[in-house]
Amino acid sequence: MKKMRAYITITRVAQLLLTGVVATLTLAIVAHATQTITVPNVASVSYALAAGANSGAITPVADAPVLVMGVQTAVGNRGVGHVTMLRPLVLPNFLEWVGLESTGGLGAGAAITQGFSGLVGTHIVYLDFSHTVDIEVNTPTSFRIHNGNAAAQTGVVRLIW
Repeated sequence: MKKMRAYITITRVAQLLLTGVVATLTLAIVAHATQTITVPNVASVSYALAAGANSGAITPVADAPVLVMGVQTAVGNRGVGHVTMLRPLVLPNFLEWVGLESTGGLGAGAAITQGFSGLVGTHIVYLDFSHTVDIEVNTPTSFRIHNGNAAAQTGVVRLIW
């Protein structure tokens, strides 16, 4: 009888210990899974550019992935393009990107765009159907919107980081 009571006591202690281990692991997993969700930073630049004009300089944050997406809203020449961009904080300064060009006419479909440069005027991504409005390098640390179209063009570029 004493052996039976000792067995029951040991079994009960083992069950309690196992329950404690399971509860601790469950709480640790739940605590790890509940992360704080923060609202991303957003900057928006609307443009209305005359033929051949450039926007002002737009400087992305340094050493962080920045989603740069744009829409061209001019009637007859709409489009959309985006890149993920890096502006390194340390020298040498340049912009680096990879993304997708706007779909275009005359067989110029959407295509991957990628590269890195600090040279003014280097093409980054087309925002329009005719592939005449693009984002291009402005300085080694900034970019601009360029209207290479013969008509005025309008749109919006957003940066999210």
